[in-house]
This record gives sequence, structure tokens and C-alpha cells, in this order.
Amino acid sequence: MLLKVKQSKSEKILLIFLILLAIMTLSSFVLIKNKCFFVEKVNIKKLNFKDKENIVVMNVNCGNVVIKLLPEVSPNGVARFKNLIANKEYDNIAFHRVIENFLVQAGDLEFGKKGDINYTYIGSGKSKYNLIKPEKDRPFIFKKGSVGFAKSKNGDMEDSEFFILLADAPLFEGEYTPLGRVTHGFTALEKIKSGNKSEYVLRPDFINSFKLFSEFD
Repeated sequence: MLLKVKQSKSEKILLIFLILLAIMTLSSFVLIKNKCFFVEKVNIKKLNFKDKENIVVMNVNCGNVVIKLLPEVSPNGVARFKNLIANKEYDNIAFHRVIENFLVQAGDLEFGKKGDINYTYIGSGKSKYNLIKPEKDRPFIFKKGSVGFAKSKNGDMEDSEFFILLADAPLFEGEYTPLGRVTHGFTALEKIKSGNKSEYVLRPDFINSFKLFSEFD
């Protein structure tokens, strides 16, 4: 006859502790693997804007990012940006420069294409379009969520690279052309892979697609 052995109080506590530890370990693994777990999901079909022609939607790994463009501040810059988006130039382009908690930068159409990245020259590539002059004279506060054109390597001109601020940057005023502001999906930007100790990212995240809001109608 087998006797049933009772667990001591300490053994029960130890068992409970091990079960809780296993649950916490599994939960941590799931959260680390799915970095988008707590990111707000933006349903484009539920959004409505009066100024639809100046709304664009960028899809990244963790969801949609909606940007309101400001042609009244920088008409030429916004026209260039919208043209690049309409022509699908930004699709599958790397976020090659990411400064954690400060900014994400993409738009190197020559050296930043998915499947054909050139890490030696990324950040210095050109588009097939002419360079344009910056528009920096009109007042604009570069706060968190602001979108602007990055400067070209060819002096004080602009091409296709752009940045989005993850924090306020008042010193950017008068230095860069503002394009607009993020209205929805900001948390998805905060999950874009950074380069840790380097501004330039090895095996970066990419823009999945970039569309005009009218394309969702």
C-alpha cells in the first residue's frame, strides 16, 4: 500500500514560486519577441480628415503612421514629398539612421533599398529627381512628431531623405525644411530598430509602404 506524502509548507511555497517564475519567463519571451505588443493600432478606414489631399500614411513593422503635411509652410518640399510617395519611391526603403528617443531617418533611394543595401554609402545616395532648395524661413516649431527633409550631402540642398522626431528639437528651426506632423501611430515609430551605440543601423527596419490617404478610398 502506497502512502500519500504530504507536501510541507515550504515545498508548496517553492512550487508556487517556480510556477510564477515560469509564467513570468514565458510572458517576457512573448513580449520581447513581439515588440509591437503595446503599440496602438491605427485603422485608416475609421479616420476622417477635411484636408485629405495632404494626409499620407506610412506603414512600418508595428503598424500605420499617419502624417498631416503642411504645404502652407513649405509648398515645394511638400510637393516633392507627395510626388515621391505617389510614385512608390519609399516602399521597402530602410530606416538607416535612428537615434534612440530622438529621431528616425529614411529615404536613401539609391543605397537603402531592401535586398540591395550598401552599408558603405547609405545616407549619401541620390534619387532620380533634381535637388531642391530648402524652405526654412517660415515659423515652425520642431516638436515631437515633426517631419522634415534631411539635408543632402551636396551642400544645403534636399533630395529624398526625411526624418521624424521622437522628441522636441527646437534647434532644428531654421535649419531644416518642415514637411508636417504625425497625427496617429506615433508609438509605432518608437519601435523602429536603432543602432544602439551607432546612429547608423545594421540590418535596419524598413518602410513597408507609403501611400497618399486618397488611395484608401
